[in-house]
Amino acid sequence: MTKTFFAIKCRFRKFVERLKKTLRLSASDQSHKSSPFDSLPEVCISIIISSTSPRDACVVASVSRTFESAVKSSIVWEKFIPPEYPSLVPRWQYYSSKKELYFALCNDSVLIDDDNMSLWIEKASGKRCIMLSAMSLTIMHGDSLNWDWIPYHEARFESVLKLLKVRWFEICGRMNTHVLSPRARYSVYIVFKITDQYDGFADAPIEVVVRVVGQESSRRSIYFDEIIRRGWERMGREDVWMEIELGEFFNKGGLVNSDEVEMSVLETTRHISKRGLIIQGIEFRPTKSTR
Repeated sequence: MTKTFFAIKCRFRKFVERLKKTLRLSASDQSHKSSPFDSLPEVCISIIISSTSPRDACVVASVSRTFESAVKSSIVWEKFIPPEYPSLVPRWQYYSSKKELYFALCNDSVLIDDDNMSLWIEKASGKRCIMLSAMSLTIMHGDSLNWDWIPYHEARFESVLKLLKVRWFEICGRMNTHVLSPRARYSVYIVFKITDQYDGFADAPIEVVVRVVGQESSRRSIYFDEIIRRGWERMGREDVWMEIELGEFFNKGGLVNSDEVEMSVLETTRHISKRGLIIQGIEFRPTKSTR
């Protein structure tokens, strides 16, 4: 039974891929006044489009009026938004359609997990993005003499972590991958700013590790100074924060086959005082294709 189901599932995926290719070709050929899909019931077209991506859906909407109407269907956008969306949206917030809700979740993040995580959707792919707040991280020597929690109006969370003074710099985090999109490669970033008191990190390699528990680790060294020397370049961020990539991993499962992903950021070899970092959290975003 399992083998039969798997075979049917594989055939269906191949069928959907062929349909997606046909849809893209139809959308790219502006001379087509009609499409062979126009003879299908609109609900069938909506179901087919829901198996593609938000980007594909927006493209094929220009093929014909039938496609444009099919793309507006809740069938399409219900597939693209997180299944737990009723718990993500305040009861007082009203959206006229699932499509409007989708783009709202792309443009504005929502707090989950007792406000320890921020969730939003990548517009083109519909994949989830997550930021772990600094409050959910494990901080070595995280007492009030070395670190301080401060409110910051340009942060996603109520407070952020300010480094006052440490010699042993170590930050660790752990997260269940069920909150991420399945079958997707993710890049992990530390999101930070510096203060006027920033000091102690000059040319200091920071060892970072990203690993899915039970799998091989991704290890590298990063330099806070390298980003800062670029003239506060934010590497594509649309806010006032800076980021450095810590590593990548592939998320296989979903709600059922979830794993734990661990991150660590540390500099413990040079026993000099370090200060002046403000850390908002650790961010997980779908890895950008290099092709």
